Amino acid sequence: MAEITLNKEAQSLLDEVNEMYPGVVLVHFGDQKTGYVRHDQAKQEGLSGGIKITVTDVTAPNYTASHELLHLLMMLQGFPQIFFQVTFGDEKLDEQLMIMATDLYNAAMHVLIVQEQRNHNLIDDQVEQLYLKGIDETLTKESDKEDDERTLRLFTLLDAMVFYGNHIDKVATHLQDLYPQAYAAAQNMYTVLMQKKIDSQFTMRRAIVRLFRAFDDQMADWGLPALHNNEFTTLSGVFSERQLRLEVRQLFEIFHSDMTDKNNNQKAYIGLMRGDRQNSFVIEPPKGKTDTFFKDTYDKTVQELLTEINMPYSVRK
Repeated sequence: MAEITLNKEAQSLLDEVNEMYPGVVLVHFGDQKTGYVRHDQAKQEGLSGGIKITVTDVTAPNYTASHELLHLLMMLQGFPQIFFQVTFGDEKLDEQLMIMATDLYNAAMHVLIVQEQRNHNLIDDQVEQLYLKGIDETLTKESDKEDDERTLRLFTLLDAMVFYGNHIDKVATHLQDLYPQAYAAAQNMYTVLMQKKIDSQFTMRRAIVRLFRAFDDQMADWGLPALHNNEFTTLSGVFSERQLRLEVRQLFEIFHSDMTDKNNNQKAYIGLMRGDRQNSFVIEPPKGKTDTFFKDTYDKTVQELLTEINMPYSVRK
């Protein structure tokens, strides 16, 4: 196989990432070529002093490399991140919830990632066709009977709607014919995701919270258990300068959860943002001093607390 190099547009994204990242970011290419595109065709690994992105499937190397680079770039630009700091005490359940929460988070992030890729001409008709092949490679056709692939179809088609955007008409008939229920459900969630413009760290955070809620609503419609990502998944905050100076009690309510803190195997204390009831940090009180600890915590400024517990946050411009 001929050696693969990044095209000009993908290379410019790599250069931009390297300007912002304190170490070095490298892109390597594998030799698998399946003939379809999916978002599991690249991986990131930490190196000493850097990050290596490996494009494991080179069906559309510039598309896949740029997609991974844009995820990294958005993190460097202070877009919200998710963390999993609590557990239900069941490893298999935790893992399922983490995968689904990450899929929802990524679908929201892909709104801006796809926009950037289209701006850089990294998505064309050929990539769109390869992406459709990736969907059909992932999913089986819906039947009249309920099966355990419903949520996978929902995630896959939601992501497809984000990917195709206003090009969805090219593939809508195909997707509706094969996956009618999932398509209708994904369309509802996509409408919720896109109901307000996503163009900043702040609007992205709001969109992620909306999507978490919309997914639980869909699960309720299907008679399936909700994910409760508002409590299970920690989503980093985006604050104005004024909010950072406020006392913690003005923005957050610290809630004693039924879940366990992964850090200490004790009951988890979760900081829920008062405005949207979203888990924004998990806090660990010292043993035997909880009364004074919570009073002292509520007295701190938001900035003091987040700095103290090493919780990343972004400042609204």
